[in-house]
Amino acid sequence: MPSAINAAVAQQTAAGSVPSATISTTTEGAGGGTGGIYSAIISRNQPIIRVKEKTYEELHKKCLEKNILYEDPDFPPNESSLFYSQKIPIKFEWKRPREICENPRFIIGGANRTDICQGELGDCWFLAAIACLTLNKKLLCRVIPHDQSFIQNYAGIFHFQFWRYGDWVDVVIDDCLPTYNNQLVFTKSSQRNEFWSALLEKAYAKLHGSYEALKGGNTTEAMEDFTGGVTEFYEIKDAPKDTYKIMKHAIDRGSLMASSIDDNLGFSYGSAPRSDIGELIARMVKNLENAQMTHSTVDYQGTDERPAWTIVPMQYETRMSCGLVKGHAYSVTAVEETTFKGEKIRLVRLRNPWGQVEWNGPWSDKSEEWNFINEAEKIRLQHKIVEDGEFWISFEDFMRHFTKLEICNLTPDTLEADKLQTWTVSVSEGRWVRGCSAGGCRNYPDTFWTNPQYRLKLLEEDDDPEDEEVVCSFLVALMQKNRRKERKLGANLYTIGFAIYEVPAVDFIHGTKHHLQKDFFLYNASKARSKTYINMREISERFRLPPSEYVIIPSTYEPHQEGEFILRVFSEKRSLSEINTEKEHKLCVINKLLHKYSLSPIIFVSDRANSNKELTADEDTGKDGEKTHVDEKKVPAATKAREGSEEEKQFRNIFRQIAGDDMEINAEELRNVLNNVVKKHKDLKTEGFELESCRSMIALMDTDGSGKINFDEFRHLWDKIKSWQKIFKHYDTDHSGTINSYEMRNAVNDAGFRLNNQLYDIITMRYADKNMNIDFDSFICCFVRLDAMFRAFHAFDKDGDGIIKLNVLEVNWFVPVFLT
Repeated sequence: MPSAINAAVAQQTAAGSVPSATISTTTEGAGGGTGGIYSAIISRNQPIIRVKEKTYEELHKKCLEKNILYEDPDFPPNESSLFYSQKIPIKFEWKRPREICENPRFIIGGANRTDICQGELGDCWFLAAIACLTLNKKLLCRVIPHDQSFIQNYAGIFHFQFWRYGDWVDVVIDDCLPTYNNQLVFTKSSQRNEFWSALLEKAYAKLHGSYEALKGGNTTEAMEDFTGGVTEFYEIKDAPKDTYKIMKHAIDRGSLMASSIDDNLGFSYGSAPRSDIGELIARMVKNLENAQMTHSTVDYQGTDERPAWTIVPMQYETRMSCGLVKGHAYSVTAVEETTFKGEKIRLVRLRNPWGQVEWNGPWSDKSEEWNFINEAEKIRLQHKIVEDGEFWISFEDFMRHFTKLEICNLTPDTLEADKLQTWTVSVSEGRWVRGCSAGGCRNYPDTFWTNPQYRLKLLEEDDDPEDEEVVCSFLVALMQKNRRKERKLGANLYTIGFAIYEVPAVDFIHGTKHHLQKDFFLYNASKARSKTYINMREISERFRLPPSEYVIIPSTYEPHQEGEFILRVFSEKRSLSEINTEKEHKLCVINKLLHKYSLSPIIFVSDRANSNKELTADEDTGKDGEKTHVDEKKVPAATKAREGSEEEKQFRNIFRQIAGDDMEINAEELRNVLNNVVKKHKDLKTEGFELESCRSMIALMDTDGSGKINFDEFRHLWDKIKSWQKIFKHYDTDHSGTINSYEMRNAVNDAGFRLNNQLYDIITMRYADKNMNIDFDSFICCFVRLDAMFRAFHAFDKDGDGIIKLNVLEVNWFVPVFLT
């Protein structure tokens, strides 16, 4: 079971958050309107993202024209598509349905919940979601396009559609399926010649990289992938008193619902039924294990190497005497009331995805309670005495035996309300980057503030005449991305959660959107937060807060954990959600805030740059772009005074000794000058500048392409280094000669640069060491490059609107500024 960490434990001190390389794809819309619940399904009307090269239609047509059967190059019929962590001691044979049986069919008599029988894979959570999906034909047709057949225009190619983090993707597969002794190894239909459920499972396995990746999960994960809906997760022991009403509303509104029983062994929902093929394979594996142990002389103790003699990753069920299975997911297929001996009885219908093994207590298929129900009522309740995995159970017994209830709503309408609402939704994608924006929870105040920050403006209160509070209802859903697909790389689900803070009044009034700093979170409590930090793919929570501006801080529980996420905010009324950063332009990296800072632009080689350049106070440019000195009469008095000072004379003498008569130095000579000067600063712990760093500085400061810089250029560089040195020393609190990468955002801001979130992440990845520290050399190199970038952009930005347009020649000049 997912492990939860109570939010109260993570409360201690607040801290802030750094917007990571977050791509904001905020979209408004998807309200209820006349289309009812379906019009509010996320991305329901958005286009499908096709396969890599060609669409299903193009591939299908090509196969028909060439009279060949499709073979999927991205999910081949071999072991790589089955497992990633082990090798199987037996060989599965991949066969197409026509090789398995006569007269294969895609769907027989409509896709329904009895078509799903689990095989030798621990993905009952996924199959339970499929069973729920079959109850909603409109959703089913979206996931399983019905223009597919083994008869008409058959080409061995099929496709299915899934919602993936805000988009619908079309997954194309061939129809080769793993078999053993001519039996399907994984999911199968109750009818031997029906294959839609097996092919749907294969498409979902391809989406995640392998069949093994489907081992264990929560049913809501698949439910969301089928609908784009939003989930609510209930611990039944702590469930609301009106749980029956909630479940009834869920069924009536087309929500998908599942339940499970905790096995006390941790995260599961991955059990598989016993079967003849399973028992046969298990015996073979056991024999091979015994043989391996008998003949092996290798001592594996204390190493990570182990013999890989295990079968398809799954766990066998733990059956209870009542017929229910622990660590197993069931579909909730109906919630009804009936009259029994003159009293109203509340019933719940469940389905075991195995297609067998049912509840044997009151209201089970053969229980005596049904003898008191008339035939018309039995027909209404679809009561059948058949071992198909589906059964009725009283609501009281359901609450007594089951531990989890998962509901995937097609809209965020509260299941406790009696009417549908109109909702708007905003979606933002982001990521946590180690050393920059992976700050952990509030228990880590030094880094919490570096997490991504998203502004939320609640503009209108709810329309509820019976509610005297002036509040806005909204739902926040945080989902981590691609963790299941990356299991083969060792990835597991992070423990995630979020906190919501009210933006300071002064920021709200003036509309400023700066990144909230550490001190803010130290002295301000959150207005709302997720109840727990939990290792599930998505955590969602419903809130009611007064109209105002808030900031949402999504985070992992532990700091330094890298991953991608999607943040969805649903609101009943108009709201705005956006990443907490300055307005960013798509055509430029640096925004127009650079005009607020006194940055002396450099002289460019580019003709267009030269036409816009601003010269420094102590140099000019000749007709051919060569550097010439300005007439001393035009030099400001402050500059003359500096040149006449004793310090200046010593500085010039050192430079002349190294540079020679031409008074220009190359990279190696620059290194000697800088290191000689830096050594005089005893309070700065540094090993000096690397040669490569000095080469970058020369390339950025050299204005005539000579590969050298003169004294004035060097003086300008040194003045910058001195000002940046003060910033470095301010953040080098332990005098170690390094600063923590999380502090780089503040250091960059102090230097007068304003960057977007992606650049902060890039700086961390480029300049931080393995311990997430940045030394003085790397720090200065970074700032020199930023300085050059800002100047270059400013020179090209003629009209000052923060947007530049470059032709090919200008791009060839501009790119080296970023790469040197």
